[in-house]
Parts: sequence; structure tokens; C-alpha cells
Amino acid sequence: NLASLHDCIMRQAVPPQHREFARAMRRDATRAENMVWQALRGKKLEGLKFKRQVPLDGFILDFLCMDARLIIEVDGGQHSGSARDAVRDAHFAGVGFTILRFWNDEIERNLDGVCRHILHTAGKL
Repeated sequence: NLASLHDCIMRQAVPPQHREFARAMRRDATRAENMVWQALRGKKLEGLKFKRQVPLDGFILDFLCMDARLIIEVDGGQHSGSARDAVRDAHFAGVGFTILRFWNDEIERNLDGVCRHILHTAGKL
């Protein structure tokens, strides 16, 4: 049941250092993260409710939409071939989430295309 999964996930105890790190990441967002957030915030994208910099299961997710079971990650060059990202993706895919990764320059060049891809993946197109 999606509602009980949502409640279980959102009620997890989050270590204080993860919560503070997530707050710092919201304050220090990259240009690409800010562009995506402006497109997603306030249910602007077909009513999908996203949260940003969500601490969950020992990771900090860039953007999370529980209803669509969708995680969006915005990556710079430091993520190229990242083993930690592969572990995180496998973990969340294993519990039924879809993970979309976009490069910073992809977002800056083609935000509309990124939004269409998100909508398609969420079943809104």
C-alpha cells in the first residue's frame, strides 16, 4: 500500500547531522538544482508534489516525489562513474523507486526536455 509506505518512509528517524546537511544543501544549491526546483516546486509540474534534499535511508535525495515513486538526481562531473551513486540507485530501485539522473549542463541547456522526461516517467504524458 503506497500510503503506508509513504508514512513509514517519512516517519523514519533521521540522524541530526543528515538533517543539517540536507538544510545546507538546500541553501547552497547549484544553478541547475535551482532551475529544476523552480520547475517542480508548488506542484507546478502537472500537480506532482516534490520535496528537495530529502534525507532517506542514509542518503540525501535531490528531489523526491512519493506519489510517483520518483527520485530525481542532479549531477555535476564529480558523479561520473560514482560507485556510491550506483549503490544508492540499486537500493532505491529495490524498494520500487525510479531514479532519473540529469547532468547540470543538460538541465541548463534543455530544462523543458528534462521536465518532459520527468512527466513521461511519472505517467503524466
